[in-house]
This record gives sequence, C-alpha cells and structure tokens, in this order.
Amino acid sequence: MIEDNIRVLRQAAKLSTDSSYKIEKSWCVLAGNAEFIDEMAYKAIASNHNVKILFREHVILNDGNIDKKFDFLMLYGNSIIINEYNRTAMECGGAYVKVSPRNLSDEKNVMVFIAPQDTIKDAVSTIEKSKIPFAILQDSQTTGFIDVDFSNEVRLPNFIKSALKPFYNANEVVLSTLLISVDNDDYVEKVQSIATSNRIFVIDFKDIVTED
Repeated sequence: MIEDNIRVLRQAAKLSTDSSYKIEKSWCVLAGNAEFIDEMAYKAIASNHNVKILFREHVILNDGNIDKKFDFLMLYGNSIIINEYNRTAMECGGAYVKVSPRNLSDEKNVMVFIAPQDTIKDAVSTIEKSKIPFAILQDSQTTGFIDVDFSNEVRLPNFIKSALKPFYNANEVVLSTLLISVDNDDYVEKVQSIATSNRIFVIDFKDIVTED
C-alpha cells in the first residue's frame, strides 16, 4: 500500500510541475465494512494534503432481529489519486463512485445513494414507476460483504448469539453506491423522499461546498 501511495503521488507531482497541466479535482464516495474504510481513510491522510476527507459515517440499520453495519467515506482532491482509489476498492471488496466537475456541469441534480443493494433496487423501481425522468450515471456494489449482527432487542444469551451469528452472516448483505441525476428540478424533493423513506443515505451535490 505504501508503495502504491508513493507511485501515485510521484505521478501527481510530475504532472503538477508541468505549467501547461491543470490539476483537476474530483469527489468520490467509498462504502463497505469498517476495515475497508479505515484503509481508504489512511490513504487519504497519507496523500500529503492532495486528498481531503469531507466526512465519514458509521451506519447501523435495524432490520427486524438483525443490524446491518457499514461505513462510508466522502473524499475530495487530486483526480489522479481519486482514480487510483477505484482499483483499491475493487481489490478490497468495497463500492466506489467518482464525481467529476464534468458530471456536475453536464448533468442536473446529481446525487449519490448509499444503502444495501435490495433497498437501492426497490427505491429505483419506485422512482421509475413514478414516471420521474432520471439517469443512473454510475453503479457499484461491494464484493466484501458488510457486517450483520443481532440487534439489542434479541434477548438471547451471548453464547447462543455467537453460535447463530455465522448463519446470519451467510446471508451476505451487499452494499451499493449509486450516482444518479434527476432531469427536472421539480422532482428532486420527491426522489429524495422516496430514498429516505427506504432508509437510503443521500448525498446531494447542491449541498456540497469544498474549500481549497
């Protein structure tokens, strides 16, 4: 990992010394289990201020007797480094979507959804049935499955929970990150309402302010 960081930073530094080259900055959202997000946060911190951590969230979604646990991270910075994080995400089983300045200039009402895959599919189906014009720009799923545990409401001795937990984890909850655009401003609030009612985390790029 350290060697990868050094290689990418050298490439970025080489291009930045070229007076004709303008460094483009972009955003990315990474999602997965806590270990994967720890890895990506470390990479961002080790980038020598080339990439900023905008925020990180630890999520626990209750679904009946089980809790689905995952983390997601939003980064902003040098596009060369941001692009490299896609490769790391694929190697580590995480989900990744990138948002470039071109996405924001070419598309209207850009948003990122983060949630378990079945929840995302249900919400997209509802949006489509509502005849809302929208487009899916990027779609990414985890291949390293997120953590599943018993909720605090389950009243069982700890040794029984420990014995049963592998069966719950065998369900393999897949996490999705989805980059979408909504064509009509009048439908943005409706799309956000559908997403949040399905317990989907929504990042609306109208709300993102980045200070360089």
